[in-house]
Amino acid sequence: MNQVWKLKSMLFFFHASMTVLVSYLPVYLQSLGLSGSQIGTLLAVGPAAAIIAQPFWGFMSDKWKTVKRVLLLCLSGALAVGFILFQLTEYLLLIPLMFLFYSFTSPAGGLGDSLAQKVSVQKGVSFGSIRMWGSLGFALSSLIGGFLLTQIGISNIYYLFAILIVFALFFCYLAPDGEPSKKPVQLIHALKLVKDKKLLIFLLMIMTVGLTHRMNDSFLGLYIVELGGNETHIGFAWFIGVVTEAIIFAVSAYWLTRLHPLTFINIGAILFALRWLLMSFVPDPTMILFIQVLHGMTFAMLYLTAFQFVARLVPEELEATGHLLFIAVFFGFSGVIGSVVGGNIMSIFDLRTLYGVMSGLAAAGFIGAFLYRIYYFRSEEAQQKAKGSGS
Repeated sequence: MNQVWKLKSMLFFFHASMTVLVSYLPVYLQSLGLSGSQIGTLLAVGPAAAIIAQPFWGFMSDKWKTVKRVLLLCLSGALAVGFILFQLTEYLLLIPLMFLFYSFTSPAGGLGDSLAQKVSVQKGVSFGSIRMWGSLGFALSSLIGGFLLTQIGISNIYYLFAILIVFALFFCYLAPDGEPSKKPVQLIHALKLVKDKKLLIFLLMIMTVGLTHRMNDSFLGLYIVELGGNETHIGFAWFIGVVTEAIIFAVSAYWLTRLHPLTFINIGAILFALRWLLMSFVPDPTMILFIQVLHGMTFAMLYLTAFQFVARLVPEELEATGHLLFIAVFFGFSGVIGSVVGGNIMSIFDLRTLYGVMSGLAAAGFIGAFLYRIYYFRSEEAQQKAKGSGS
């Protein structure tokens, strides 16, 4: 159990460092004098890097039979490249450094969750009870980070990020590694996943909803500023949202097995549509704080059930690859499209319009999730009949 505590601490500090990027990087880029479309493009570079980096590092962890060592490599790379990145101010120079930076930071979150999933099975504890510590780290950092950056200035964002990453590295070194599968893993095995129709349709459906989540990640801070708020308001907004996320994770052992994962994905998608609709009508930043309570019922429910459902769709020896492929789609592909499209909508119209569009996209995702549920159960029924006739 002491080993699990070290893993929880690693997740706490890593996700605390991610608060700095998710919540305040758009504001930092705006402070450099960049336009809305430039900010959108730079924010899209990170998810673009994730599309390549996440499946790659996930496959390497399966091939090398270690998640922990790959995670240590990614955290170290993020610390080193981040030091250079946050010294730059030129837009064209920021693009390649941002790509390299996110090639290390983006896989770290998925690797941490994959490690938590493996350890939870080994130790006989719920995945949510471990993962919630990442949410608590995110929440506490968003609250304290907003206050600190208001005092020391957004230009010092890297130093706050670096301190948290160093702590994450320390606890990652002490944390346990997952027990590897005994089956060998070759590249050809991973490539077969992209031909799995059931997995690909699921990922496409998830991307539609994930697109709206990533748009909110990129532009929530700017929306709050547009409505008259500041860094402190941004911090409180993330704190409220992620605390509710942590609560949903913490009690997941009680609700996760009550219904089929696809049922929870349907519920999460329709709640996303409602959440963004409410956001499109807010008159001031204070109202956003109340709506953020829905974050736990949307992101936490959808992410937790989808993350674990992926394990049903991939072979055991490719579990980390499957998890990182899912995260590449949910955060990577969705992030690229969301940042570019969202940045252009912000430049042409305004952020209020953007949230109205997000509501429509989430509603489309709900329809897709409903149709996938029908397809999945029919497919499973057909497989059972085939096995029965074969025996």
